[in-house]
Amino acid sequence: MSIKIFRDLIRQVEYVINSECGITDENGLILACSNENKVGSTIERFSEVLESDNELVKLDGKIYQKVNINSKYDYIVYIDSANEDSAKYLALISLGIKNMGVYYDEKFDRSNFIRNIILNNILPGEIALRAKELHISGNVFRVVFLIRTEGNKDVHPYEVIQNLFPNRMKDFIVAIDEENIVLVRELKSKEEKKETERIAKILTDTLNTELMVKATVGVGTVVNNIREIARSYKEAQTALLVGGIFENEKNIMYYDNLGIGRLIYQLPTTLCKLFLNEVFKGEFIDLMDGETLHTIQKFFENNLNVSETSRQLYVHRNTLVYRLDKIQKLTGLDLRKFDDALIFKVSMMVKRYLDKIEKTDQER
Repeated sequence: MSIKIFRDLIRQVEYVINSECGITDENGLILACSNENKVGSTIERFSEVLESDNELVKLDGKIYQKVNINSKYDYIVYIDSANEDSAKYLALISLGIKNMGVYYDEKFDRSNFIRNIILNNILPGEIALRAKELHISGNVFRVVFLIRTEGNKDVHPYEVIQNLFPNRMKDFIVAIDEENIVLVRELKSKEEKKETERIAKILTDTLNTELMVKATVGVGTVVNNIREIARSYKEAQTALLVGGIFENEKNIMYYDNLGIGRLIYQLPTTLCKLFLNEVFKGEFIDLMDGETLHTIQKFFENNLNVSETSRQLYVHRNTLVYRLDKIQKLTGLDLRKFDDALIFKVSMMVKRYLDKIEKTDQER
């Protein structure tokens, strides 16, 4: 916060308090004081105040009140007196500083403003006005990256990402919680797909190699209005969620590339179960062994090409044909035909989705 705000506050209270009073930072440097000659000097034995477990500390005839704003003691208020009224005065001054801190964060902190947009904590009609106050462009191209990290962190990923993207005028980095961080990146145009891919790769590579943590990135679509940042964020969330079900081997998921997985995710589970029962009469899909599943996966990866699939599986062509015939007898689906292969592919995705839902319900 501006030191001028503190000095104005002290000037207002010094007429009520007949003792010297002041505000220091976390290092004991006096930022504002009723005795202006002391501004810029340091409180003696200040370390003893900080080391005390109490928020209210009496030392050398003075009384100190620690002010907690951002989960730490950002400021300390003191009065050169230790009577009962002094503690009451300090409590009121501390309350005033806390309220000013909240107001300052809401009105003047750019990252907090972006956070409020993302979490829908600000009215749509106020966004344009607040953006103008903070000198943030309202109509430029931006894309949201949602970075999720797992594992022990000696260094918080937030600090690493800040070092990667130091331009605070164009890029905004917001810590949602311990595992989720948002990067709102400004782009030159809407068609900068390569730039988006490059940034996502930088994020995953840096976090995986430098911090040795598992990092996955969800990428929303490009928007050109500051109000739409929230939509891009929700898309990035969906990308991580849906991608984690259908493409869990990847560490970068794009909302634009979710394809049919996004459609399946939006279907009711009852409808998904009904579809599976219609396609697979009986329990065949649950009884498939690893070899069969691997064969089917390779067959799909090679665009239903029998020769190429058998070559990659190191099996004779006739062996692969036998396996496909066996699947056809059990399911009625000939995977060599596009329509049947499509039905089988969708069915496997639906099964994976239902398994994920069931596992999540059990964990709850």
